[in-house]
Amino acid sequence: MSWYNQICYKMGKRNNMIPNGHKDWQRFVKTSFNQPAKKYRRKTNRVKKARTVAPRPVKLLKPLVHSPTVRYHAKSRLGRGFTNTELKTVGLCKNFAKSVGISIDKRRRNKSVESLQKNVLRLKEYQSKLILFPLNDKKIKKGEATPEECKVASQVKEVMPQGLHQATTAKAKARVITEEERKFSAYITLRKARADARLVGIRVKRVKDAAENPDDVTKLAATDKKAKK
Repeated sequence: MSWYNQICYKMGKRNNMIPNGHKDWQRFVKTSFNQPAKKYRRKTNRVKKARTVAPRPVKLLKPLVHSPTVRYHAKSRLGRGFTNTELKTVGLCKNFAKSVGISIDKRRRNKSVESLQKNVLRLKEYQSKLILFPLNDKKIKKGEATPEECKVASQVKEVMPQGLHQATTAKAKARVITEEERKFSAYITLRKARADARLVGIRVKRVKDAAENPDDVTKLAATDKKAKK
C-alpha cells in the first residue's frame, strides 16, 4: 500500500471524519439517586400549601372540555379555566371568580351549546356548595356565610373531580337485525342524495315549464314513448 493510500485510509471518506469509537461516555451519564428525596419534598410542600390556604380548597375549580383533534375529541378532561361567557351566564365577574377559587381562561371559546350548558351547571353546583367566609364578622354581607356555617366548613383537596360528572351511557343490547335494516344500502342512499342535490335546479325548471305550457309537455311525453318503442 502506497503512502497516499495510507493517508486516505486513515482520513476516512466523504467528509473526512476520523473514526473514533472510544468516547468518554461515562461523563454523560446522569443519575437520579435523589428521586426519593424529591418525592418527599413535593409531599411536604403540598401539606404546607394545604395548611396555609386552609380551609380553602387546595386546587381551583376547572371546567370540563373535550380534547383536540379527531382522535381524542370524544374524550372529556379538565380544562385550564372557564370562559367569560360561562361566567356571565351564571352572573359572576372575573375578579370575584378568582377570589373564590374558580380558574379562568381568556383564550378558550365556547363552540357548542352543550359544553356551555355543562360548565354553567358545574359553576351553579359549585356556588351551591360554596361557603363564603365574611370579611368582617360584625358586618355580614349578603351571600356570606354565618358563623355556624363557617364552623362546618372543611377543606377539600380536589374540587368536583371529573369522574363525578361523566355521563354514563347505557350500552345497546344485542338484537336480531330487521328485514328493513337488511335491505338498507348506504351506497345507494348516498348516491340518490347526491343526485337529488345535483338535479334540483333542472327538476324545478321542468315543473315550471309544465305549469306554463301543459300542451308541450304532453307532446314531449308522447314522442318519448314512440322513441322507446
